[in-house]
Amino acid sequence: MNANLTWIKSSYSDDQGGNCLEVAATPTHIHIRDSKLGPQGPTFTTAASAWDAFLAHARTA
Repeated sequence: MNANLTWIKSSYSDDQGGNCLEVAATPTHIHIRDSKLGPQGPTFTTAASAWDAFLAHARTA
């Protein structure tokens, strides 16, 4: 995993330890992790185009 990723926490996250996601973008991929687990936790990586399609679908739901 690239240590130079800039992680951004979901705007729905709070400081109470709720369900939170963090996302880091590169030109070709999106990296997603659970903010409660931090850098040591697992990450999910997907193509940026797949992430864009997911967000477009989520906006219509």
